[in-house]
Amino acid sequence: MSKYKVNKTEAEWKAQLTDAEYKILREKGTERPNTGTYNLVFDDGTYKCAACSQQLFESSSKFDAHCGWPSFDESIKGSVDYIEDKTIGMLRTEIVCSNCGSHLGHVFNDGPTETGTRYCVNSVSVALDKK
Repeated sequence: MSKYKVNKTEAEWKAQLTDAEYKILREKGTERPNTGTYNLVFDDGTYKCAACSQQLFESSSKFDAHCGWPSFDESIKGSVDYIEDKTIGMLRTEIVCSNCGSHLGHVFNDGPTETGTRYCVNSVSVALDKK
């Protein structure tokens, strides 16, 4: 039994998501740097999970980290789960949607704001609900 509220089979996810969304959200892929829709977008609104629409990040927490991916200094409380990731020979912290378990990106402790964190997120993983 999954710990997530939204549970779908991989066939259901494949039917719902585009190929790019499926690769990143469900197979833990990464978009190439500086190619994502939201990398340099700073419109007001809320970023939601592209798979289940749970609210994840407020636009007020977004900043330009010059890393090639959308970056936020904090998530909406309870919206993100943290998973230890050792997949590429280094220790990182993966972030996933706490509602459906979809891969969003990684969080690092090198953020330039008072939170000290940098949530590095794939644009494909989120959708901006503009205010």
